[in-house]
Parts: sequence; C-alpha cells; structure tokens
Amino acid sequence: MDIVQAIEIFALVTGVAYVVLEILQKNAMWVVGILTGAACAYSFAIRHNWGMMGLNIYYIVMSVIGLIQWRRDGARVGEGKIHIRPLPAKTALWSAVGFVVGSLVLIGVFRALGDGMSVLDATATVLSVIATWWLTRSYIQQWMLWIVADILTTALCIANGQYWMAVLYLVYVASAVYGYHHWKKHGVEI
Repeated sequence: MDIVQAIEIFALVTGVAYVVLEILQKNAMWVVGILTGAACAYSFAIRHNWGMMGLNIYYIVMSVIGLIQWRRDGARVGEGKIHIRPLPAKTALWSAVGFVVGSLVLIGVFRALGDGMSVLDATATVLSVIATWWLTRSYIQQWMLWIVADILTTALCIANGQYWMAVLYLVYVASAVYGYHHWKKHGVEI
C-alpha cells in the first residue's frame, strides 16, 4: 500500500465518521470534516481533479463557518435537538442560477487545465458547494443535493481508479438518503 492509498483509507474512515455525526447533527462533525477535507484534497490533487481538490479546501473553510452557525442554532432549539430551517424560495432560485453559471464556468476552466472529466468534475463540484452552504444553514433539502452530487462523484472516482474514494462516496449516498429521513422525522424548525 502506498501513501496515496493510505490517505484515501484515512479519508474513508473519517468520512464515515463525518456522515454519522452529520446525521445526528453533532458539532464534532465539522472538526472531523477538516481532517476528511484535507485528506480528500490531497488525493484529488494527485489525480489532477482540480474541482474536487478545490471543493475539499472549501469544505475545510466551511467547517469553521458551519461549526459557528450550528452552535448558534443549537442554542436556539436546545442542545441535542436537530435544527432545520425552511429553504427560502429566493435561496433556491439563486442556488439554481449559481449551479448553471458555476458549472459552465468551471467546465471551461477545467478543460483548460486538462481535466479529462471536466463536465462531471464541474457539475459535482458546484452541486457540492451549494449543498455545503445549505448544510451550514440546516436546510433539509441539502440532503437531496448530496445524493446527486455524491452519485456523480462516485462515478468520477471509479473513472479515475480511486476505488477507496468511490466507496466513501457510496457511503455518502446511502447516508444522505438516511439523513434526509432522520432530519425530517426528528428535526425542529427554527
């Protein structure tokens, strides 16, 4: 086993811990997210998947923002309760516009950088950026975006021979399905 495979296995282990903590809406998720993001960023950089690498750096930054936001929201509904917000129509609209424009821009950038999977990489990247923002705001619909983004990322990993990472993203898909139902059943609207 080489160092890249060891890092991908580390990302798999911390990534599974991350989604369990996400489903339970535990603030520790954001700390684990920093470790997972760093490992994944390295793995994708080695394979020149610039979108996924950049996305994981974004995850590291958003982990700090998410931790701050969730601590505030948790204080409003009470510790240990899952807090959710209704998704404003304006946010959904701007997210859709951002998805289309962001995907088109990134496809061009990734093609220029020699990314052989530029459409898949760009689409999954932009969806994941939006889903992460929605996650920090506790919109339950973020789970739907994750299902699509994680399926696309699984395909990207398989195409690149990143089989440990593909397993991680398949776990993410299953977790997103479960997470949606768990939040819907146990969530308290703020």
